[in-house]
Amino acid sequence: MHPLLEKAQQIKLNLNWSLVFGVSFFLIVVIGLVQITTGVSDWLVENKDAQIKHLIVQGQPKYTEETAIIKAIKQADLSSFFELDVKHVQQLVQDLPWVATVSVRKQWPDTVQVYVVEHKAVAHWNSDLLLNQGGQAFQASSDKLHDLPQLYGPEGSEEEAWVAFKQFDEMLKVNNLTLSSLALSERFSWQLWLDNGIRLDLGRKDKAKRVQRFIDVYPRMEQRANAQVDTIDLRYDTGLAVSFKPLQEEQLQNKSKA
Repeated sequence: MHPLLEKAQQIKLNLNWSLVFGVSFFLIVVIGLVQITTGVSDWLVENKDAQIKHLIVQGQPKYTEETAIIKAIKQADLSSFFELDVKHVQQLVQDLPWVATVSVRKQWPDTVQVYVVEHKAVAHWNSDLLLNQGGQAFQASSDKLHDLPQLYGPEGSEEEAWVAFKQFDEMLKVNNLTLSSLALSERFSWQLWLDNGIRLDLGRKDKAKRVQRFIDVYPRMEQRANAQVDTIDLRYDTGLAVSFKPLQEEQLQNKSKA
C-alpha cells in the first residue's frame, strides 16, 4: 500500500468522531444564533417607529367615562410601541377618581388594551369620602349614589368602622331594625343611628354585647303617646338609660289618625 494512503487510513482509525460531531453541532448553533440575532436586530430597526394607533378599554366601568380613560392614556408618550411605559399608563388611569385597579397590555402591532376595575362604594365616609368593600376610603363624586350608610371616624379607622357596621347591621336586620349611620370618636367610643331616629351610645368596650342588650330590651320598652325614643345609653355593665324627645305636631296628628 502506498505510504500516504496507509497514513491516511491510520489517521481515520484514530479520529474521535464524537468530538468532531460535537464541534460541528456547536458551530452550527452559533452560526444560527448569529443569523437570528441579526434578523431580530434588523426587524427592530425597521419597526422602531411603530406607533400606538388603537386604544381598547375593557372592564365596563360604570362611573368612569371611556373618554376620560382615553384622555388619561393619551397623557403618556404613544409615539413608540416598544418604548411605551406600561406602568406610567397604568398610573395615569388609576389616578382617575373611581378607578380601583388597572391592567395594561400591549398587543402587536399598534394596540394598547386597558382593563379597568372600579371601586364599589358601600358607604359615605366623614361626609366627603366614600368607602369600598375593603373598607378603603377614596375620593369620588357621590351625586349618583343614594341610600348609602353614613360612617364617621378618625383617619385610619376606616376598615375597623366598616367591619363593625356590617356586624351591627346584620344583628339588627335579623330583628327587623335598620342601621343607617355609625360614628367612632377620637377616643374610640361608638355611636349608632337607626333609620327610625334612635341613637345608641355603646361606649368603647363590649360593643356587640351592648347591641344585643338593646335588641333584647327594645320590644318591651315603654312607649309614650306624646314622645318617641331619642337616645339609648348602653354604656353600663348592666341595664341602660333611655331619653325621649317630644313628637312634632305632624307626628302627633299621624299617630292620632292611626
